[in-house]
Amino acid sequence: MTQEQRVYGSERDAPVLGPQPGREYRELTGGPLDGQLIAVTGWTEEQITTGAYLITPHSVYGPGDRASYGPTFSLPGGPRVWEGDTP
Repeated sequence: MTQEQRVYGSERDAPVLGPQPGREYRELTGGPLDGQLIAVTGWTEEQITTGAYLITPHSVYGPGDRASYGPTFSLPGGPRVWEGDTP
């Protein structure tokens, strides 16, 4: 993780876009949100080990639709991998 990485859900004009100390993140790989981080601080173990549908401005179905990101079986605590878009 580098300080330059943008955190999913942060506003582009926010003064601090990168990860914050004391918070836990997972990197999003592939798809429209590739390279961004998602904050998982406070998530339950079940939430961390299952996938998430994230709203994106760059979906196959257009702005505001969702991209599915999930953990890999070999690295459940690692990056979230793009699984596809959904309306």
